[in-house]
Amino acid sequence: MFVQSKTAPPVSNSITVPGKLADYAAFIKLRLASLVVFSAALGFLIVAKGNIDWAKVSWLTLAGFLVTGSANGLNQIIERVTDKVMDRTRMRPVPQERMSVSEATILASTLGISGLIILWIFLNPLSCLLSGLSILLYVGAYTPLKKTTAFAILVGALPGAFPPLLGAISATDNFGNVPFEGLVLFAIQFVWQFPHFWAIAWVMDEDYKKAGFRLLPSGERNKASAFQILVYTLFLLLMSMVPVFFGMTHTVIAPIIILFCGLFFFYQAVKLYRDCSVKSAREVMFGSFAYLPFIQLAILFG
Repeated sequence: MFVQSKTAPPVSNSITVPGKLADYAAFIKLRLASLVVFSAALGFLIVAKGNIDWAKVSWLTLAGFLVTGSANGLNQIIERVTDKVMDRTRMRPVPQERMSVSEATILASTLGISGLIILWIFLNPLSCLLSGLSILLYVGAYTPLKKTTAFAILVGALPGAFPPLLGAISATDNFGNVPFEGLVLFAIQFVWQFPHFWAIAWVMDEDYKKAGFRLLPSGERNKASAFQILVYTLFLLLMSMVPVFFGMTHTVIAPIIILFCGLFFFYQAVKLYRDCSVKSAREVMFGSFAYLPFIQLAILFG
């Protein structure tokens, strides 16, 4: 990880290749982009049902990294001023001026346009349009709304849930074909966004408030916010059982895994509701990171 001393000047005269690569990785949020691409790939594989076109999977993976990196980069350009005041984000390359706004804009634009072209040519136009809509919602709606309303989470949950749907659509050759499995995966990931982001907002609440972000449903770390997390976690458990009810899984172990993960995640939310502590919120946060891939893998192998 690129680390810069607090006393070092914001712009260095000597920029090493490893340091520049680390800045690019931070700019596109490489780890987050990897999770997004993983979710899209699983959506593709679930719909493909064993009839896998690995060339398409490769193009989807590449385009997913490019489009997600573009959206993440554009977000950092817009929030470069607020990023400076938050501990979590102040060392990013744009607020630290290791990357100029013009360089960042060119990079983010190039990534996004390249990813959309790949989707249009090598997969299908609908996947390209959905990805373009995702960038618009994330950058044009979610990012500015974060400073004005907690409903920004609702807006951000839409593009956040697109990846498995995008993967499912990419597995088809019909322009207007939206597979039912893709819609189910979209619904699960959409509901998952709420306890996931609210747990992060709980843990990072003090840092977020430095930048004027109030992302908890009640605006504060209290029973009201914890209750919302609890309710959505329960709803997520029910939603995650939909693939079982509609025959998307054909083994006994898949429903067991889905039910166990849902109950354990719900238990973590109950703990948070009881004590309203940062420790419990952090457990919910890490639980959410594990929950989604486990559920999607259970559906895939089921």
